[in-house]
Order: sequence, then structure tokens, then C-alpha cells
Amino acid sequence: MSKWRTAFAAYHPIVHLLMAGTVFVSLTQSMSMPFLAIYLSETTTLTPAYIGLIIGAGPLAGTVGGFLGGILSDLFGRQKLMLLSMLLMAAAFAGFVFLAHPLFLLLISLLLGLAASFYGTVSKAMMGDLTAEEKRFRVFSNRYLAINLGVAVGPMLGAFLGISGSGIAFMLTACSTVLFAAVLGIACQKYQVSAHAAAGQSAEKASLPQIWNVLKRDVALLAFVVGGILLVTVHGQMSVTLSQYLRENMAEGVALFGVMMSANGITVLLLQVPLTRLVERYSLFSRIAGGAALMAVGELGFAFSATWSWFVAAMIVFTLGEILIVPAEYAQIDQISPANMRGTYYGAQSVSMLGSFLGPWAGGMVLHAYGGPPMFVLMAALAMISVIFYGLGRRLHEKRSRQDGVQMKTVS
Repeated sequence: MSKWRTAFAAYHPIVHLLMAGTVFVSLTQSMSMPFLAIYLSETTTLTPAYIGLIIGAGPLAGTVGGFLGGILSDLFGRQKLMLLSMLLMAAAFAGFVFLAHPLFLLLISLLLGLAASFYGTVSKAMMGDLTAEEKRFRVFSNRYLAINLGVAVGPMLGAFLGISGSGIAFMLTACSTVLFAAVLGIACQKYQVSAHAAAGQSAEKASLPQIWNVLKRDVALLAFVVGGILLVTVHGQMSVTLSQYLRENMAEGVALFGVMMSANGITVLLLQVPLTRLVERYSLFSRIAGGAALMAVGELGFAFSATWSWFVAAMIVFTLGEILIVPAEYAQIDQISPANMRGTYYGAQSVSMLGSFLGPWAGGMVLHAYGGPPMFVLMAALAMISVIFYGLGRRLHEKRSRQDGVQMKTVS
């Protein structure tokens, strides 16, 4: 028992609350959002193309929203912006139930994408504010596990209750988000973290000119963002184009895809914690490079597999790379961010979600023109090219750190 108490005490109570809330909200969201296309097709007369536009508008808005939310959180504080974003998310979920006009549905999707990206960026920044630097990789890893736990349980629970993809599921998601916002607001007041987490612990708040001056000369950040876009492109095409390829080229391909996605989720849930502990001895760059290599091997496996077992094995290898990369990317950005600009830097990193749009789009074009194997080989190459940008970013950051050290010694 004392071991568990020690582990619990190692992190701020708000960090634990954010972890629990992540499971809770992702669980309810996974009862509704994955079924949005089906829900809209059953409750409206919209065409499949317009439904696709509505669904795609949210992630596209989130590409910008994460960056904007990070800047605003550095300027005005984290707590209020995070609570506001959660209330806007709840309003958007309810809007899908009560509004049917195509334009309103498009605006709701844009609002949800912006609000969700605000929350994602600001909550990570607050976790970083309230966690010692040497523990942040584990925190980001646990957050990733919490999301996957909610996503794994949510659809099954929704199916058991008979509400998956229904208006009830969307309203349940809205209510759970409001409830979590209320609990989080009360807890932030109790532990007095609003000022503490507003600008990176004891650091002074950043001004907008300061943020701009730092960003425009931080080439290392740009290199990390480009590397992130490439990796998200590889990950983003996996679920969309892989399903199409299997449906067209494998017997019972749709069923195989379901098995592979289950293997993805189970692998994360079973191996996230032990793998995270195992690789903590290595540098962040080594973890990202190793993860990219595993994703590349997984893509090559998709290209040359011919049986169910090989496809599932390739998915497990791909997922191992995903497990290494996701928390290491956040920790890498955290390592280079000034304490009073953590939100801005996390927001810049969220621009990599542009790959969620580029992956299905570019992958779909290559799949249509050249077939599956060339597409998977291309994605494997992009995964390895991303390592070049991460290596460049690491060298630029180390060079700048040495120069700053020399300047400090000169001044002293």
C-alpha cells in the first residue's frame, strides 16, 4: 500500500484528475464521435460527400486551434481557457442532436475541432507545469494510455447499453464533459493552481511580442514540427487507406481490419507501461528514431503480407512504434520550450496533426494510382525521413544551448 501511496504522491492531484478525466471523457466520446457519419446519415438527408466535409472540418480546424490555444493559455492562463473549451465541446456535442441545418452542422464541427484542440493543448501544458521535468515523459505516456483505455472500453460499453452512435450517446458525452469541467474547476480552486499553472510555474507571463520573437528564430521547433507532420501522415493514412486496401485485396478484408485495430488497442493497453519503463534510459531522440523505424517496418509488413497472421503481426510492430513516439514527441517539445511559453510550444507541436489530413489524402491518391504496396513503401520512407528532421532539430537545439551557455558565462 505504501508503494502505491508513494507513486500517487509523486504527481500533483490535478495531474491525477486530468488523467482520470481523460479516461472518462474519451470513453463517452468513443460512444458517439466514431459513429457521427452513421448518425448524420440516419438523421439528416445530407449526401455522403457533405457528411465527409462536416467530419473532416473538425480536425482541420484543430490544426490551427491547438497553436492558437497554446498562445492564449500562455497569455491569459490555462484554467479558464481549459474550462471554456470543455463547455464549448459540450455545446457542440449537444448541437449535433438538436440542429440539422447543414451549415449549422458544419459550424458545430468546426467549433468542436477548435475547442477539442484548445483543451488537448492546454491540458498537456498544465500537466507539464505541475510535473517535474524528469517525470513528464511518463506523464505523457500515461495520458496516451488513458486515451486508449477510454477508446477501448467506450464502444463496447455503448454497444452493451445499446446507445452507440445515438442521440443519447451524444448527450451523454456533452453531460460528462460538463461534469468533468465542474469537478476540474472546483479542484483547481481547492489546490490553487490557476496562478501556478498560468505561465509555467514561477516564470513570468510571456507577452505576445516575446512569443513572436522566440518562435520566429526557433528553427529547432520548426524541424520537430515538420518531423511530426511526417509521422502523423504515416499514422493518419493507416486506418483509412489500409481499410480500403484490405477490403479490395483480402478475403473478408473488413473483418481483418477490425481484428487489426483490436490488436492495435490491445497492444497499447498491455505494453504501454512496460515499454515506457524500458526505454526511459534512452534519449528522447533515440525513442523517436526507434519508434519511426518500427512504424516503417510495420508499413513494409502491410505492403508484403499475404495472410491474416502477417498483417496482424505487422500491426503489432507498427503499434510498438506508435507507443514509443507519442509521449516522446511531447517530451521533446517540452524539453526545448521556455517555461513561460510551454502552451505555445505544445500548440505548435499540434500543427503536426495536419498529417491526419495529408495522410488519407496523399495515401488515397497513391493507392488509387499505384496500388497498396507502393503506398505502404512510401509511408515507410516518410517515417524514416522524419528522423532526419528530428535529428536536425536536436542538433540545432544543442547548438543553441551551448551558445546560450557561453553567453551566460561571458556576462557573468
